Amino acid sequence: MMAVKQRLPMAGRALREKRPTINELSKALGLTKGTVSRALNDYPDISPATKQRVRDKAKEMGYRALSYAQAVKTGQVCAIGLVLNLGSDNAHRPFLSNFIDGISRAVSRRNWTLTVATADGEKDELLTLKRLIEEHKVDGFILPRSKAHDPRVALLKEEGVPFVIFGRTQDVDGVSYFDVRGEAAMRDAVLLLAKSGHTRIGFINGGTEYNYSYLRETGFRQGMERAGLPLDESLMLSGGYTKAAGHRLGAQLLDKETPPTAIVCALDIAALGVYRAAEEKGLSVGKNLAVIGYDGLPESGFSQPALTTFSVDMRYSGEQLATLLLRQINGEKPEDLRKLVNAQLIKRMSHQSK
Repeated sequence: MMAVKQRLPMAGRALREKRPTINELSKALGLTKGTVSRALNDYPDISPATKQRVRDKAKEMGYRALSYAQAVKTGQVCAIGLVLNLGSDNAHRPFLSNFIDGISRAVSRRNWTLTVATADGEKDELLTLKRLIEEHKVDGFILPRSKAHDPRVALLKEEGVPFVIFGRTQDVDGVSYFDVRGEAAMRDAVLLLAKSGHTRIGFINGGTEYNYSYLRETGFRQGMERAGLPLDESLMLSGGYTKAAGHRLGAQLLDKETPPTAIVCALDIAALGVYRAAEEKGLSVGKNLAVIGYDGLPESGFSQPALTTFSVDMRYSGEQLATLLLRQINGEKPEDLRKLVNAQLIKRMSHQSK
């Protein structure tokens, strides 16, 4: 240890010696050390204005809490975990950079860190969660892509580890979540098409194991009912979470004796597959077949014609999830930490076929 210290440059030693302390920060602010500490750790009993004032002054002075000292004092490692299951499909990968950036921004403001791990399938995902818990690597988890009956939720409840879901589950007891109202988007997609004169509307859902599929199907059904249109169950298909699946399912719908004149897709990636199915049938999307998607994939804006879709702000979603989790870690009840927002309709050319 001493040899290492002797090799440190004088400037490096000087910078370390000048590192401001929490006592100096509290003195500069005219606040107690306890108030400053609670503000930096986002405790709910500190006002937003005081939290922002403390963070601004900490940034100005170059103050950063020593993570190992905080861990000893609070029992926290000041890190949240995100385990990405890359084994099933790649539907969420185009969003990862913005999603992770949003989480990182929120945790960095509080001098916390984000620990990201990957898993290959559900079994490996659960094992990875267990390992991170046993090794005390994180204080809580963000769970992406919620399932209707999610084994990760059961595991984390049993372990008593804080978590927040991106989405909802069938059983939300003791669960904190942030979600986008996909059901409202599907309802509005149907109403938009019905307003244009469509009466025979098909629906391609995602994987039925995911809770968003249940919600989006519910929204589609609500839209048909509200529009006063008969619901044909044979025009409702599931499993469209890749472009190839969207192509296959789109072809099934367009092969019907009386095919739909419009198709609503729970995912953009499936909608882009429908484009190919339409082309093979001699149909032109935006002219004699209307298509609406959901997600706001960057690729959807470059399709021909550009896809009408409901866009989700993944950077904002990541920020909100991290903020809710940090509040839960600091003592707030999961039931009080739930937030729903709407997707943004982006009208392009693919729905204009009548």
